[in-house]
Amino acid sequence: MRLITFERQSQPDRPRAGVLLDGDAVVLDLSAAAPGDAALGSLQALIESGEPGLDRVRELVARRPGAALLARDNVRLLAPLPRPARLRDCGLFIAHLEVGLRELARRQAAGAADPAAEFDRLMAGGKFDLSPLFRERVMYYTADHLAVSGPDDEIVAPSGSKELDFELEFAAVVGRTGREVKPDEAHAYIFGYTVFNDWSARDLQAVLMRAGVGPCEGKDFAGSNTLGPCIVTRDELTDPYALTMTARVNGEEWSRGTTDGMEHSFEDAIVHLSRDRAVHAGEVIGSGTVPSGTALDLGRRLADGDVVELEVERIGVLRNTVRVP
Repeated sequence: MRLITFERQSQPDRPRAGVLLDGDAVVLDLSAAAPGDAALGSLQALIESGEPGLDRVRELVARRPGAALLARDNVRLLAPLPRPARLRDCGLFIAHLEVGLRELARRQAAGAADPAAEFDRLMAGGKFDLSPLFRERVMYYTADHLAVSGPDDEIVAPSGSKELDFELEFAAVVGRTGREVKPDEAHAYIFGYTVFNDWSARDLQAVLMRAGVGPCEGKDFAGSNTLGPCIVTRDELTDPYALTMTARVNGEEWSRGTTDGMEHSFEDAIVHLSRDRAVHAGEVIGSGTVPSGTALDLGRRLADGDVVELEVERIGVLRNTVRVP
């Protein structure tokens, strides 16, 4: 199923859970289809309800109560989980990280009297080498689950930044709470998948990362984590590691990759993240960026008003407009 959070045009500011039907042209409003069923009041509640809740949704999809069907044009999609239980972005793709570090070194060297010599000096120092830890284990950072945006939202550069960048990722949504998850059990903990755009203010990131404590507001600002357009349930994807990933800007394809290049899987991430503490139903785990999946990787820049579309095969298109000074 293709599950969404949305607002009716006639009732803004009242988020509801729904299902996309008929090639995404129709929305089944779950609250209208089953009034009073608390498990269908939000996607978080549905995830927490487990298989019984999903079975109830499947029954409603099969029955298609007419009063609960809406034209897609009459609703506004929100992030499927506007306030996920937790949001962590992992380094499951490795190649992008290596390219990104070299580009950050190149930018840091650009202001030197001899940029080429300074770049060579920085790279020789090892500071911009990818740590072998990224291959040995799942590395991640905790993103702000209160800074989530959704489809068609405007993404505004934070104060002091003139360079917004997209990051072409997808994400797994955890379906149940558990601790010390075993490798052969991990797949069952995945509820579904969505598209993830980990926005970055590259100019701020390049400066702030010199402190050695991370990108700070280079990645952490209002709306900097975009999810959507839907959550595709696990059973819909026979192989989530064989999907085409595409980034377009103003309709022009900038990047194309596949999910088969991941060094680690979402199952690996769940095993790692559940050590010594629990993963929780409704938390989101980002994949990290597919190689070439940023303007930074491509030596390009976004301009004010650009429309960025990130697409993951069989999940959908996540579209946003950027605002930069």
